[in-house]
Amino acid sequence: MMRDGYVVAWQGREYDASPDGDNVRIYRAEPADGFDEVRPGRYVRVLTPQEYDELIYVRTTCTWRGAPFIVLAEANSWLRVEYAGGRAPVARQLGLEEFDFGVYQGWAPLHEVADLNEQRI
Repeated sequence: MMRDGYVVAWQGREYDASPDGDNVRIYRAEPADGFDEVRPGRYVRVLTPQEYDELIYVRTTCTWRGAPFIVLAEANSWLRVEYAGGRAPVARQLGLEEFDFGVYQGWAPLHEVADLNEQRI
């Protein structure tokens, strides 16, 4: 599983999370006690800092065509990647799209990607 975002450890399990001031919202795909349905297949619960064990940021990184990338998403056998090398000429040479000023992204075939690694920040 490719992850890029906040995660909270609560009651022995990790949940996707969003900081909300001093609190944090956690999410799950199925109903459970204390979770409210915000749309079909999406349930949320708000926790106070005293209720959860830790809030961390998780990021998946990889190497593609010899360059460093952050993995943003996965679709079928493709990864949405963002160039992390900081060199615009290299990003252009790799055929990446300039998503924002100095931010280059593209789709990489999963079979071409190496060094997939989850970093906990």
